[in-house]
Amino acid sequence: MSRTRPKNILLVTGMSGAGKSTVLRTLEDLGWETVDNLPLLLLNRLLDTAPGEGADGDDDRPLALGIGTQTRGFDAESIVRRIKKLREEHGHDVGTLFLECAGSELERRYSETRRRHPQAQDRPASDGITRERELLGPLRRWSNRLIDTTSLTANELAQQIRSTFSGDGLGQTTLSILSFGFARGLPQNADLVFDMRFLRNPHWESTLRPGTGKDADVSAYIASDPAYGQAMAQIEALLLLLLPRYQAEGKAYVTVAFGCTGGRHRSVHVAERMARRLREEGFSPTVTHRDLQTAPQDSLEGAPVTI
Repeated sequence: MSRTRPKNILLVTGMSGAGKSTVLRTLEDLGWETVDNLPLLLLNRLLDTAPGEGADGDDDRPLALGIGTQTRGFDAESIVRRIKKLREEHGHDVGTLFLECAGSELERRYSETRRRHPQAQDRPASDGITRERELLGPLRRWSNRLIDTTSLTANELAQQIRSTFSGDGLGQTTLSILSFGFARGLPQNADLVFDMRFLRNPHWESTLRPGTGKDADVSAYIASDPAYGQAMAQIEALLLLLLPRYQAEGKAYVTVAFGCTGGRHRSVHVAERMARRLREEGFSPTVTHRDLQTAPQDSLEGAPVTI
């Protein structure tokens, strides 16, 4: 059974040292399928290969192919003809991204890394750069996207790729909202931790103690704290500021943790509230209550504060 062929194919090519590896890594993080330096004779076989075990049988992820002068069977004119054939005979949407870079900057990069240019193993890098630019000429003229990386850092290039190629459902940060009890330890791998122990504690109300932060009466009790409204508004504003920034930086996973003493009342309520608020803003958080099923215990909560 042949696979469903990708709707979108992007050929990533350009000058050696201009950032092809950075582009392919970034696209892979965005959910693209990526292959670098595939012998061109194997391209059709790749497109007809079924997904691996456990993959979606209708996998239509976009496909990025890294191609350079060191790719086996490289011939720029032949590649252009193959692109036209993929479009005309197979209906693929094929784009070509060409990475340009000034020769002086490429020489500097090769000097810093002490790597040999693939087109000048026994000659100065400048000779290889000149030769490679000639070989790539037809692809550069054919490409429908060009990025000049001369003045870009690797991080700036990655950001540009994310903003250009993320697409619907690609590159989205996986957001987790977690409630927990400080008495049972801080959660591992939490990116942001908010301490909710400043809010009034339902544990010390005998009628509320058996409940949880999911119950209406417990939630109402917590929300009646004088500091509740302003604190929640400021935490919400902070999350709405930070989460898009995390995504823009390419962070794949973000965990926001809310803690109280036992992890059953205040943290649970706040986690549920924040998750609802974030969904209203278009996020899709997964909510986990780490300590919700633990039994109430006075020794964990400590003595109530009296004034």
